[in-house]
Amino acid sequence: MLVKTYAGSVHGVDAQLITVETNCGGALGNTDKLGIYIVGLPDSAVRESLPRIEAAVKNSGYRQPRLKTIINLAPADIRKEGSAFDLPIALGMLAAACLIPPDGFEDYIIMGELSLDGSLRPIKGALPISIKARKENFKGFILPKANAREAAIVNDVAVYGVDNLLEAIDVLGGNSDIQPLIVNTRDEFANATGIYDVDFSDVKGQENIKRALELAAAGGHNVILIGPPGAGKTMLARRLPTILPPLTLYEALETTKIHSVSGVLPDNAALITTRPFRAPHHTISDVALVGGGS
Repeated sequence: MLVKTYAGSVHGVDAQLITVETNCGGALGNTDKLGIYIVGLPDSAVRESLPRIEAAVKNSGYRQPRLKTIINLAPADIRKEGSAFDLPIALGMLAAACLIPPDGFEDYIIMGELSLDGSLRPIKGALPISIKARKENFKGFILPKANAREAAIVNDVAVYGVDNLLEAIDVLGGNSDIQPLIVNTRDEFANATGIYDVDFSDVKGQENIKRALELAAAGGHNVILIGPPGAGKTMLARRLPTILPPLTLYEALETTKIHSVSGVLPDNAALITTRPFRAPHHTISDVALVGGGS
């Protein structure tokens, strides 16, 4: 039986729709070891999902089908990275083996990393994937509960935060009491805008440098602080965002997307409403300063 589920892959700060095609059926040949194949440019984290899925399915009360199974992540020319494909692959395998009905799969984007006990771990990039779900006119987005507020910032998408594989199955089958999470984006933005844990008024003395920072903030100029250790460079720089104009809603969404993809969004956060601040060490390399990695 062929079943299609839908997921998302993040490229930069935007998401690409991924169709998870699962075909289950046919006897295992003499050369088949596991009998399960994942194709479509998966990385190591995606290929290693099979043992996690097998344990999660078993500990959730289902039997892993012992049939030849081919899983295709389409489009096949885009590299798939990360562990967030565990949940759509697991649901596709169960439905293709006729262990659960494939009802509602075409209405939802599904993402989530499975633990061995069937519970779900948080994922990266929930916000851009939720934006993609709205653009593609999906009915809803099923993902780990820890990411639900982040994804619910996007209007016109029913976001279901679930704790485990069984809850995801119930939501798809219409047998769940879980209600879609609703976040009023404008109220969330208005209530949290401009709330910093430090303030420019905390600085005592240093009138010359404070005047320079005020001019830089008012004119949108760059500023470089030079001085011996302990002179207050980082302390002053950390307070500079508090006198900058507040983020607009569009800027807040773009900033939140970057934090979401990087996996540094605070727990249960919906929007980043303050201007981000970073304090790299003065010995940092050029590569590390711009983000590192490949």
